[in-house]
Amino acid sequence: MDNKFLSKKGALSELLKALRDVSAADRPKVGARANEAKTKLEAALVAKRDGFENEALASRLEKERVDFTLPARRAPVGSLHPVTKITAEIVAIFRRLGFELAEGPEIETEFNNFDALNMREDHPARDMQDTFYVQSEKGGRLLRTHTSPVQIRSMLAKKKPPVRILCPGAVFRSDYDMTHSPMFHQVEGLYVDRDVSFAELRGALLFFAREMFGAQTQIRLRPSYFPFVEPGAEVDVTCVLCKGKGCRVCKDTGWLEILGGGMVHPKVFEAVGYGTGENPEPVTGFAFGMGVERIAMLKYGVPDLRLLFENDVRFLKQFGV
Repeated sequence: MDNKFLSKKGALSELLKALRDVSAADRPKVGARANEAKTKLEAALVAKRDGFENEALASRLEKERVDFTLPARRAPVGSLHPVTKITAEIVAIFRRLGFELAEGPEIETEFNNFDALNMREDHPARDMQDTFYVQSEKGGRLLRTHTSPVQIRSMLAKKKPPVRILCPGAVFRSDYDMTHSPMFHQVEGLYVDRDVSFAELRGALLFFAREMFGAQTQIRLRPSYFPFVEPGAEVDVTCVLCKGKGCRVCKDTGWLEILGGGMVHPKVFEAVGYGTGENPEPVTGFAFGMGVERIAMLKYGVPDLRLLFENDVRFLKQFGV
């Protein structure tokens, strides 16, 4: 409409140009009427535009209207990683038995990681294929292959027994498949005092198994060799899936291996100075160690260890609140 009537070549412009042909007497009257028409047309145009704009604004407000009485959209809530949750649960169980938390560095000396734990220089675990060495020369440093060095450090720091500690942390070995990872987590325990017995070890582990897997859980100890304990044993629990009846997971045995332990070897006590010098009184003790990922896989039914390290949100959100 504005192009037809109000543009430079519109009807009103042509009318105003034609005023020169109107007589001088009629020119004021015709000019006044033309200006009046122009004013009315401009006012109508503005009103129409305002109407369109108001309608568009009303429609937009209706579509984008926010109801402040509705509940807010909640952001996704994170959760603790299953390894973290299981570690905390293990620590909480053994704290109830009087164990204190102890920690140590992940880069260790050969003495703390091997020598003090009765592992000779020709022991297979010291090979480059199994251990990540930072400094490979004799007496060098390495990424700890277990958390047992924390036990050595604790006994060296605490000159006099008793020592009752729990050592959780990351460990490193050159291995990778469905059940092994080059970096994984362990929790190891140590109790040293006068007259500590193997029966106390069994009692502590039975208590742990029942707290972790259920009150009906049983354990069995099978003789096994570890250089830092004597006697040593592998510890099994009744299968968490078939409850001991036999299934594919437990290979129809009704048992699943979860940890190893035994009585602390006398050579370990010699390395830390127990039973000689400032601590001449004879002591005994037990030690045990378990893989946290192994416990998590049994507790949550995880089929592949690698799922715990892939950071797939679809997997991890299952362990949220």
